Amino acid sequence: MPPNTTASTGQQPGKSGRKKGRKARLFVLVLALALIAGVTGGAYWSISTVRASFPQTKGSIALDGLSGPVDVKRDDYGIPQIYASSDEDLFMAQGYVQAQDRFYEMDVRRHMTSGRLSEMFGKGQVDNDEFLRTLGWDRIAQEEYDKTLSASTKKYLQAYAKGVNAYLDGKDNKDISLEYAALGFENDYKPAKWTPVDSISWLKAMAWDLRGNMQDEIDRALMTSRLGPKEIADLYPQYPYSRNKTIVQAGRYDAVTKTFQQGGSASTAGSSAGGSTSGTAGTASSSGTSGLQSQLAGLQDVLDGLPTAVGVNGNGIGSNSWVVAGKHTITGEPLLANDPHLSASLPSVWYQMGLHCRSVSSKCRYDVSGYTFAGMPGVIIGHNQNISWGMTNSGVDVTDLYLEKLSGDGYLYDGRTVPFTTREETIKVAGGTSKKIVVRETKDGMPLLSDRSSELVKVGKKATVDTAAPDRGDGYGIALRWTALDPGTSMDAVFAMNRAANWNDFRAAATLFDVPSQNLVYADTKNHIGYTLPGKIPTRAQGYDGSVPAPGWDSKSRWTGYIDDDELPYEYDPARGYIVTANQAVVDKAKYPYTLTTDWGYGARSQRITDLIQSKIDDGGKISTDDMRQMQLDNSSEIAKLLVPKLLKIDIEDKDVRDAQELLEGWDYTQDADSAAAAYFNSVWRNVLKLAFGNKLPKELRVKGQCLYVDPVNTTGPADQTDKVRECGERDADQAQPDGGDRWFEVVRSLMNDEGSDWWTTPRSGTRPGATDRDSLFKRAMIDARWELTAKLGKDIDTWSWGRLHRLFLKNQTLGTEGPGFLQYVLNRGPWKLSGGEGTVNATGWNAAGGYGVVWVPSMRMVVNLGDLDKSKWINLTGASGHAYNAHYTDQTDKWADGELLDWSFSDGAVDESTEDTLVLRP
Repeated sequence: MPPNTTASTGQQPGKSGRKKGRKARLFVLVLALALIAGVTGGAYWSISTVRASFPQTKGSIALDGLSGPVDVKRDDYGIPQIYASSDEDLFMAQGYVQAQDRFYEMDVRRHMTSGRLSEMFGKGQVDNDEFLRTLGWDRIAQEEYDKTLSASTKKYLQAYAKGVNAYLDGKDNKDISLEYAALGFENDYKPAKWTPVDSISWLKAMAWDLRGNMQDEIDRALMTSRLGPKEIADLYPQYPYSRNKTIVQAGRYDAVTKTFQQGGSASTAGSSAGGSTSGTAGTASSSGTSGLQSQLAGLQDVLDGLPTAVGVNGNGIGSNSWVVAGKHTITGEPLLANDPHLSASLPSVWYQMGLHCRSVSSKCRYDVSGYTFAGMPGVIIGHNQNISWGMTNSGVDVTDLYLEKLSGDGYLYDGRTVPFTTREETIKVAGGTSKKIVVRETKDGMPLLSDRSSELVKVGKKATVDTAAPDRGDGYGIALRWTALDPGTSMDAVFAMNRAANWNDFRAAATLFDVPSQNLVYADTKNHIGYTLPGKIPTRAQGYDGSVPAPGWDSKSRWTGYIDDDELPYEYDPARGYIVTANQAVVDKAKYPYTLTTDWGYGARSQRITDLIQSKIDDGGKISTDDMRQMQLDNSSEIAKLLVPKLLKIDIEDKDVRDAQELLEGWDYTQDADSAAAAYFNSVWRNVLKLAFGNKLPKELRVKGQCLYVDPVNTTGPADQTDKVRECGERDADQAQPDGGDRWFEVVRSLMNDEGSDWWTTPRSGTRPGATDRDSLFKRAMIDARWELTAKLGKDIDTWSWGRLHRLFLKNQTLGTEGPGFLQYVLNRGPWKLSGGEGTVNATGWNAAGGYGVVWVPSMRMVVNLGDLDKSKWINLTGASGHAYNAHYTDQTDKWADGELLDWSFSDGAVDESTEDTLVLRP
């Protein structure tokens, strides 16, 4: 019962036995939940059990350790605002309140990050635990706590843990959550006390989710088995700097002082400016042995098996954030919008709350509100009384894979054998026998990921060896270099941002935010806006740009250092009056001496946001808070604007296909849920990708873990979704398919004028014609799309709609991911028919390799009004509560799906006016 979301329920090859074992255990859990729901007649006991874990939100509770009373005020959505008179009381209360709402989620997460899921869920999670133990997130978190974090941060973490443990004190499992009541029928698991390290570890999980181009690194290397350098270059086109603007436009790098400076024209200092893969052709070639191919294919399988709670294994996830200066707004003060795109989860990964000192002073320094993670003190994204900030994933490359030449107990390094550092890990298994594993690391702390698969170990020993690494008899392994495997200070950064009063404070706080590297946008109540790129970002030697796995036996392939904070790009009060970040390139490669990554998002969303802002402010127009909200909901398809004019020129003989083609006539390219044209176009797009590229890519590139197809005609709800998903997981198993993200927009755009390209050829299939050029392939895709949608939505195109295909199911992170229908009915919710799509601002992402179901979403949306913070707006994907039958389990989801935002109270008066329940925590 892995802590997955809907994106990872497809059965994987070679794991059917494990699936059967899980189902057997799940049957026991179903019986337990049946009892809980009163199916056997115990209705009164059912209600009392379900409600036993609901939080107390009124009256008072005595907590040992508080120095004074704390007020917890909740609005009608259960969102808490906490008021205290000292920092320690504030964070202790935060721990208590989050545990009230979300402790089961917190507990699962800490077991995941520490590689201890088997302790809760049994032997089915041993493989995942082995991999996560190899990464060693909890070990690094412990080092951070012991060595790198400030004394004040440790004090806050301790206070938070004290609050969580105060909540747990004296409670039986059933008093904590419904899931524990069910789990008790399977084993005698009892939650342990919370520790400060448990909070730090979750930052590592988020860093893994946002780790950069590791998947592209694997994919490019695997492509060499079937494709040549030119073909691979076709599939990784250059970033379109001339069409899609970078984040930073006015800054410049000074080669003399080695600093990034505000304003002015940019220099082209240095010779290592990058952004292409051309410089690594030799590396790719020398590493392209059968050993590398086999090892990476095996690693792909390991990554696909991980819970999606630690990151979807694929491309497409991103985020939007932008800020508009007061000269362009109705209020005359800045507006800031943010909507991070993450895999859908129930409950949402975000938790909304406010943390208020009754009087801000040296004793109590916080007055901040926003989004945080359950299990972590402070606020990650939001605003305080002076500033607001948002985040998007920068996408900078902070991970490199190394092919290591193994030799006995060591590995080859500059012509000699170097011993691995080893540690033994014991994985405890609920209801089973513990398992011991040995983790091997290189001398610079790189874990050998390939050890975690018995197949990888076998392949490594049999790998063919080229002249670059003379055979010493023991084959190859794959090791990982990643900035998050070094102790850092990101937890310090959270509190420093929460306290920041101005741009200089914020920039200083950002330097502490080393992992994951994020695009940070900024606005303040003094009418300033800004952007800064923080993070621990590696530099590499000439010839190595991180685009493909590197030869570990050559010391020249190792990182040479890190970019200094003063050299990282930033922008402050640009003349244009706005800043947009949506995972596009941070800075033009010709204007910056360092290669930040070779794999930016290609800018479809960012340029659309830029165009929307520009269209509003042209001729002196002003932007409102609601305009920002409407921009977040923009459903325009950039790839449709490119393809539809071509599709409409194609002669179609079949009347049924021609009827579908006519849906595209006059279509405004908007992907609303009720649009039949959007349904047909996205099916055409998916079939174009399949026909042009699917049968030409190595089968190892198939995306198994994200297959989410559900037949929208026959499906009645979450109860029967699992079987449909598995059918999808087994479909086209011998063929890779592109995921359809904005890189593929750019691939197709670059090939559009080459009508005779080999990419546009495909053989005949049954009664379907083959294709010899672009238009014949487009015609074939239109035919296939018509019959695909006929099967899914019916023959009558008047009944078609995008929302019938493009649906969101929210699934409980553990017990709701698999099993019979009743279990899903109890814990899961949905479906919701959604607008939006892949590469759009309203990024309800779907994976063309698996179908049309929603796999990542705007996990929250916010618009901060710096002119009047009480007029700010926010929404969460689900709700404040993690309790399945609580009123606040998914009470925000309908509004989220409709694009609505809730009022966001901040001032004392506004909070009091919106308060429904008040709980007093007293010493």
